[in-house]
Amino acid sequence: MDSIKRRVAEKPREAEAPFQKKLSDPYTPYGEELFVSAEDSEQDDNEFAEKYEKKFQQGRLIKKIIFILIVIAAAVILSYAVFFFCKTYGTFKKISLVSESTTKPISLTSYTRTIISPIIPDEKQPLRGEQAERINILLLGAAGEKKPGGNLTDTIMVMSIDTKNKKVALLSLPRDFYARIPASTREDATSTRGGPDSESYAKINTLYPIGLKQDDGINLIKSAVSEILDEEINYYLVLDFEGFKKVINDIGGINITNERDIYDPRYPGPNYSYETFSLAKGFHTLDGETALKYVRERHNDPEGDFGRAKRQQQVIQAVKNKIFSAKTFLNVMTLNDLLTTLGNSVRTDISFEEIDDFINLSQEVDMQNITNVVVDAWKKDSLLKVSHVPTANAMMFILVPRVGNYSEIQDLSENIFDLNKIKKRQEAIAAEEAKVGIINQSGDSQLTYKIQSLIKDKLGIKDARIVYSPASNISEKTTALDNSSGAKLFTLDELIKKIPASLSTQAPEIADSSDYDIVITIGKDLIDVYKYEEDSMQDLQNAEDNQELMTND
Repeated sequence: MDSIKRRVAEKPREAEAPFQKKLSDPYTPYGEELFVSAEDSEQDDNEFAEKYEKKFQQGRLIKKIIFILIVIAAAVILSYAVFFFCKTYGTFKKISLVSESTTKPISLTSYTRTIISPIIPDEKQPLRGEQAERINILLLGAAGEKKPGGNLTDTIMVMSIDTKNKKVALLSLPRDFYARIPASTREDATSTRGGPDSESYAKINTLYPIGLKQDDGINLIKSAVSEILDEEINYYLVLDFEGFKKVINDIGGINITNERDIYDPRYPGPNYSYETFSLAKGFHTLDGETALKYVRERHNDPEGDFGRAKRQQQVIQAVKNKIFSAKTFLNVMTLNDLLTTLGNSVRTDISFEEIDDFINLSQEVDMQNITNVVVDAWKKDSLLKVSHVPTANAMMFILVPRVGNYSEIQDLSENIFDLNKIKKRQEAIAAEEAKVGIINQSGDSQLTYKIQSLIKDKLGIKDARIVYSPASNISEKTTALDNSSGAKLFTLDELIKKIPASLSTQAPEIADSSDYDIVITIGKDLIDVYKYEEDSMQDLQNAEDNQELMTND
């Protein structure tokens, strides 16, 4: 204060001027220009000095407060960053450190490099499958280790991403699919379009727990799905149902719009019982328990498994939206609970270094128009049929390919991003109006009618007739003779792939062989392929209900 008074007092005054021009004192607060009357007294000088000293001190106080607030904010941000760093690092270590993973556990160095990659760009490594323009991710849902159903996979999906055209497709395989048990650790194990070549089979939902018991982890079911689809499986992700429920509860529930009223009095309840699950049409906020029932309910859905798959897709989208909302992501307690749940409930071989690439890819692809396909046996044109095999206690009902091999499923998987290709081929087959003759030289009289039914009812070739051959010889292999000189190529190709058969140039020993565009001679090789008798959907539903009761707590 005294210093300011002294400077003011020492300023020369101009008596002849009514006002001084201005005080350009460097200590003047805020750089204000002061105009002082020449007749001001010493008291006036003191008042000016006190006034601006007060403003000066106020300015310094404001700066101190701002500085303190910046320090506090920086401390909070740093604390959150340290928490996020440590928590996510621990979570992804738990997710990756499993016996079935072929990926090395993440290191602190790789984690740090991933975190700072937006600031210091690193050389990008392509995702597995990206160079082939298709990434296939196996998605499995299981009850969990401590539940009666254990690691039986109730949900088996393959998410395929077309990295070129930015499309996404989901293909679901039913849990009762009767699959060949592959030698997944065998170096010469290969996927063949012709189908299974082993006598060891099991329901596909048992392959994951079998693999865990054999210390083969995910490889068994991963190899089986790869063989069925004739596609390389690039990644996998396993989530247990308790984790599914807890994730949704951790984020405060999810919002969905139910398209129709649901009323299912036969939903599996605790202690091997039934309970009623109902949900009115319209908007709902679902907790974890209700959301799990919503994605698993199937009895009351007119679209069967396809309707259930659509609900699963809807819930996946709702969970994604909620997790990436600011309300969730900036809430430390919510984020902590969510990451803890993921660490305890998710197993995957997606490395931490690849997470950023997947996030970027999800922003590029069309997530609103996902192609959703279920391989089932619910309709006449379904690719599977219901059958059974004997067990020690009773008959086990299963689902098997209607054509006796995986060719139709592989065709579907190959064209899943453009299903019109399959439709156009079917139209071309119908337009050819081929006349097909069927000769049975297998030694099994029942095969004649099975193959005729397959060609007419399943493959849509209307004119398929049984031709009786006087020859009593047995053929080892099934063949197809083309009498059309290439005029019925679509039909010929369909029969060779789906029956299956090999192309032959030798005419069979029948008088009217030339009356047919294509002649199929059934050999012994189809006896084992078509050994499964067809049962009803009611048989399968009853079996599934019993399984739900047995595996539900």
